[in-house]
Amino acid sequence: MLNDHVSVPKGTDAAFGVSPDARNASMRDGAVGRKHFVLDTNVLLHNAQSIFKFAEHEVVIPLAVIEELDTFKKNNDETGRNARTVTRALDRLRSQGALFEGVVWNEQGGSIRVARSQPRADFALDLDKADNRILAVAADLHRAGERTIFISKDINARVKSDALGIPAEDFEHDHVSADFLHAGYIVAKVPGEIIDELYDERQLRMDRLAEFKAYTPDGAHEVAIEPVANQFILLIDEFDDLHTGLARILADTGAAIPVTGPRKPVYGIMGRNVQQTMALELLLDDDVKIVTLTGPAGTGKTLLALAAGLHKTLKEERFDKLLTARPIMPLGRDIGYLPGDKDEKLSMWMQPIFDNISYLLSTRGSHVDERPESRTAEQRLDQLMATGRVVMEPLTYIRGRSIPHQFMIVDEAQNLSPHEIKTIVSRVGDGTKIVLCGDIFQIDNPYLDAQSNGLAHCIERFKGQRIAGHVSLSKTERSNLASLAAEIL
Repeated sequence: MLNDHVSVPKGTDAAFGVSPDARNASMRDGAVGRKHFVLDTNVLLHNAQSIFKFAEHEVVIPLAVIEELDTFKKNNDETGRNARTVTRALDRLRSQGALFEGVVWNEQGGSIRVARSQPRADFALDLDKADNRILAVAADLHRAGERTIFISKDINARVKSDALGIPAEDFEHDHVSADFLHAGYIVAKVPGEIIDELYDERQLRMDRLAEFKAYTPDGAHEVAIEPVANQFILLIDEFDDLHTGLARILADTGAAIPVTGPRKPVYGIMGRNVQQTMALELLLDDDVKIVTLTGPAGTGKTLLALAAGLHKTLKEERFDKLLTARPIMPLGRDIGYLPGDKDEKLSMWMQPIFDNISYLLSTRGSHVDERPESRTAEQRLDQLMATGRVVMEPLTYIRGRSIPHQFMIVDEAQNLSPHEIKTIVSRVGDGTKIVLCGDIFQIDNPYLDAQSNGLAHCIERFKGQRIAGHVSLSKTERSNLASLAAEIL
């Protein structure tokens, strides 16, 4: 339905210029295949360019949507930015013609129109509510016999639209399938000699695996064994499930190498399962510049990233500092209302980071102090922050920055939009490694879901890139109680 390849008008009014023939053709009643897409406010707040994603069709923006955008335009977050962007685009279109009649914006005849609902006594919903006035516009078009589709990211709104007999859909531009999201590894049943060859030869040519079947980690889907850079392959002996091997595909070599995990604890942390071993492999590889880790609570995403970051920053001194950040929900909300200086304001939001670093420093990290027994974990953390080796930053002020020679961790990255992820990753300077952690099924942002969040978007876009790696963790290792709770609750 949605066209992901429509060129988006740029800032000048000339970009909206179309030929008279295109304009006339587009406005002709009964145009073949022409549909009318009525957009809900949340669609525009989610993606400011959504009004330009419907090619030759007509986009209808109810007047109630304009009113709702006005309430968001002063927000200093992503929704405010999108509200202002849409308003400016409509203002440029207004110079090309009357919005209530419809303005053609491309050579395909696509048009954008602002409409208001007509009062009707028989309308089933209360028109005092803005959501219902938006639906009323779609109902008027549908009643007039037009091919009308209501687009909304609000499930309840789509349900009400369906109850009124109006087709309703989600806005799925830049969506990825959560069910088929890249897991970072596959599972293959192979003869035992293949596993032996991997470790004896210290590599395994990919063509040796061509004839064997592989499956997703849950075993639900069969997949092809392809040379995807930094993807892991869990090899299981087809006659002995206890005889296993773990390989990692190298970029541009057509071969895989064995993975054994670090021989010594990484800041006191060893991988407790095969997924954590994969994660540590990527986190400790300086050639992998971006690592994404997903999984439910307790799988060790943040702890592993912090352990690797402390190890690389303090022990190996590969990086100047360890920078950690979490989105403040909603992203960009001013934290100045909280008492204290920047660090005190951040402490509430960054407490999970503090907890993990304190845990690592409590029995580990003695090298940062000549007499570690004389200092608590909190004192050691304060020392690291005072010297600038460990920095905690809000994402609010990251735009315009360049971050070189740092080990950067962004926790709870599932609450970021694709645009916000792009903004953050594009800040990475020379010599910096960035780690994005999160659970795509635990999203607090009301305008995102498992398919549209920036973390899932980033995983799919970076799949197979030489400098990128991903692992999806599933086994809870926080405690026996946490593991049991994850299973039965």
